[in-house]
Amino acid sequence: MDLECFPTMSRPPEIVPGQPNRDWMDAFSQRHPYRCLPLTMANTSGWEILCPVGFTAEWNGGPEKSDISFRPDTPYLGFHEFVVSHFTQGIMTFHPGYMFRTPLKWSMMVQGPPNLIKDGLQALSGLVETDWLPFPFTMNWAFTRPGKVRFERGEPFCFFTLVQDKALEAFEPVIRSLDSEPVLRGQYEAWNRERTDFNKRLAKQDPAAVKEAWQRYYFKGEIPDDLGTAPSDHVKRRRLAPTRVKL
Repeated sequence: MDLECFPTMSRPPEIVPGQPNRDWMDAFSQRHPYRCLPLTMANTSGWEILCPVGFTAEWNGGPEKSDISFRPDTPYLGFHEFVVSHFTQGIMTFHPGYMFRTPLKWSMMVQGPPNLIKDGLQALSGLVETDWLPFPFTMNWAFTRPGKVRFERGEPFCFFTLVQDKALEAFEPVIRSLDSEPVLRGQYEAWNRERTDFNKRLAKQDPAAVKEAWQRYYFKGEIPDDLGTAPSDHVKRRRLAPTRVKL
């Protein structure tokens, strides 16, 4: 299926598949956060739109549009159309530079890059029905306090992924007792025993546990022996298609 991206400016920003790395994850001892597969899968389950130029934005805490100022690192044609103060109240607005069209019944979830921590800013999220929308949307960030923030050239300012959101209304959350599913309860209890035992051995510096370092059941798409069949379609690495030009 095609995700169609129609440029709305002469030099639209670059769109790339989501990248797995995060500075704060790199800073951990032995890069521990990368062992959490849900984190890295979230980072890569969509596409990023990258800043074409580095810049500094500053909010003085006031409620007006003029209370946010922007300073690009280098002269950049169209900069003051790319990022602006539009909604007041410390909201910084990016124009992604594209109008998007998705297949029928597919919408676009627009947000900041997952698990990317930005001091002084909070990315705002939006769900856009791009299967019919004939105009573009904006990407917005809210200052969390007065001060300066930085976006580097090539840094993602927008992340989007695709969802079949209308189907969500067919779901009803149901709370059930584990006793109603004896097999599932047995699997859970066996996993819990193994995890508890492993953590105790790790705390005591048991050589085998230290060598293993962490349990890899989810990461490898496995479950403890004799508890059932592991999934055949488990995904450990997301490989999304890059953009291509179609005239």
